[in-house]
Amino acid sequence: MGVRYAIGPSIGVARVGNSPDSFYIAPDGIGALPIECDHDGNPMLNGDVPQRVTHFKDGQGRIRRQAAQFRVFRIEDGKPGGEEITLADPSVHSITWTAHLANKKSCWYNFSELQGNLLYGKDNSYKKQDVPLRNAGTTGIDKRRKLITDPGPRTLSGASKKVEFSKTNVPPNYKFASFPGKVVYGEQITTLGAMLTDSAGRLLVLGGFGFSGGSQSISSFAGADTWHDDISDGPVYCTIEWKSGKKTKLTAWCLVGSPKFVPEIANIVTLDDTMYDVGVRHFKYAPQIYSDGKFNPNYVANFEQEISPILERPAAYRWVANVPSMNSMSPPPFDPRDKSKTTHKLRQAYLEMFRKPGPEHAIGPDSNILFSPGGFPLMPLNSGSNSVSNKLVDKFLTLTETQYFLLKQWSEGKFTVNPPEPVDVVTSLSRACLGNCVGGPFCPGIEVTWNSRNPNIYQEPFVIRHRHDEDWYFKHGLDPEEDETADKKGCEPGDLTKRMAIPWQADFFQCSIEFINFTTPKNSDDDGNFAIPPTYYSYWWPPQSPWQVITGDLTIAEQTAAGTSAGFQVGYSRGINTFSQMISYWYYMGFIVNQVRGPHGGLFPYFTEQERNHQGFIAASVAVGDASNVQTGTDTTFNNTWFLPQSPPAKPTVRLEAGEALPERPHPERSVSFGTSRQHGRRPFRR
Repeated sequence: MGVRYAIGPSIGVARVGNSPDSFYIAPDGIGALPIECDHDGNPMLNGDVPQRVTHFKDGQGRIRRQAAQFRVFRIEDGKPGGEEITLADPSVHSITWTAHLANKKSCWYNFSELQGNLLYGKDNSYKKQDVPLRNAGTTGIDKRRKLITDPGPRTLSGASKKVEFSKTNVPPNYKFASFPGKVVYGEQITTLGAMLTDSAGRLLVLGGFGFSGGSQSISSFAGADTWHDDISDGPVYCTIEWKSGKKTKLTAWCLVGSPKFVPEIANIVTLDDTMYDVGVRHFKYAPQIYSDGKFNPNYVANFEQEISPILERPAAYRWVANVPSMNSMSPPPFDPRDKSKTTHKLRQAYLEMFRKPGPEHAIGPDSNILFSPGGFPLMPLNSGSNSVSNKLVDKFLTLTETQYFLLKQWSEGKFTVNPPEPVDVVTSLSRACLGNCVGGPFCPGIEVTWNSRNPNIYQEPFVIRHRHDEDWYFKHGLDPEEDETADKKGCEPGDLTKRMAIPWQADFFQCSIEFINFTTPKNSDDDGNFAIPPTYYSYWWPPQSPWQVITGDLTIAEQTAAGTSAGFQVGYSRGINTFSQMISYWYYMGFIVNQVRGPHGGLFPYFTEQERNHQGFIAASVAVGDASNVQTGTDTTFNNTWFLPQSPPAKPTVRLEAGEALPERPHPERSVSFGTSRQHGRRPFRR
């Protein structure tokens, strides 16, 4: 019987937060709530069931960080549940963990939609497309290496240990460590977080505090030169020393992203879907589905595992965006589990409401088409990976090729409603982590971007290939120029996130909706600023960056501070109207959660906004009326609005080291002239 050891998950996801001490463990399922833990990272249990998070902020209104938890499993053939290996195992002498996080954003190229994506051919390289480097005035590989935020690796062995990825504790023999210098606006980055072990020797990785800093004004969702943030990613290593004297060495990867403000709602295309599609079509991961370069037309899909998520996810968007057409599709207006002739035409009609995807090296045949022949907006109703410029135009999102194939099999009645076959615990944990991340559109995305579609970065499905071992980095440092998608050598620390917006708040602020031209196939903009009318109102990633939400404040005090009644639909980022305000006050944003708990929460969900820092805003009304009525207010219509006061309340300070506190941020309106989207050629709240 075959036995293997592996770290689960193979890709763990941590998230930034500005609470200095309070954190929780990443969800163990797609759309699941995170898991509560104590200050050492030990999971809290109700009996044998994990205790779920009910508050995402601490008592001072600061966002708690999400820890990526890594565990070791022994998996035998035929026993997918596996056996966890901890320090309590009598055969274990020690478990040693090493992690190396980095942020390469400042040394990479400016984000330019799909330009630089080598899946579209060698002529689409950054250099051949004349895409400029970020901070291009800094030249020479040694100087550009210093643009990388690289604390070097950290190592822990044993139980209940902790170490920071900080500027103050760089390994003495790691000569390539670098952190950003002083900044004019925002915060100087002095740490990328921490790693700790719980009482059983499991590893938890915490990301940074969500800080950003720079010295130039920001006018784009992609950010600006001189800026840094504490998003990161990098390899994780584990060495198990057995009492027999033998050693087992294992690897994984950690991804640190922005907060997921809607933890229980998944995107229509998740990062799990994207990586699964790569595995199916490039790694023979499911030969019964795809082999010899084509999908198997006789494959029988499993309804619960492979079809139901595609049908059900669009319905959840209604809690974070106005999408009535998606509600017409989800759930389908017939029994989707019925595979009889009665529903055959209905299933085929349902499939026709979805755009046809293309392979990753080509835009899908329907990606620039909005309406079906009958006039229904094609699904999904999200922007594509490039609806904002005229190079490689990709206006509307499609399912992955594998998702679309599975939906097609269902439409033809080739599916079963039997329970799905179990998968091994490592794969289950990995797909759960990735299923809570964005898998498209990628412009650039939220956690990662289109490099996740490139098979070159993977050693096997859901496993990132490590470019070098740590000995290499001690001798040579990180490379500011290597492109992990150009060869099959793998990724360095910081490679998965280096193409993302810098700072992360810029993309989060501006990328909720998009007005997309739907009649001119090859054009998105007329002059690089505004889409050519007629346009259509589409979304980016509502489960990650909501647009409209329902207030959930129930007490007199809460509603007085909020300026609304419970159940009122409002703009999610109301009151924050510039890049600078989002950079300074991102943690004021609320979390959207299902307030229906218990066994019926999934059947009768009711998602409302919770934990918004209302005290930081002023709620007001704007009168709209005939000019003759301005002085008296007669016959006017009043609309709710929100804004930040001239002197916002003092913000809590995060202490990075004992006795050392970061200075307070200057008030954004007095510190830097960040323009609104309109001032820089984009409509407000639009790219």
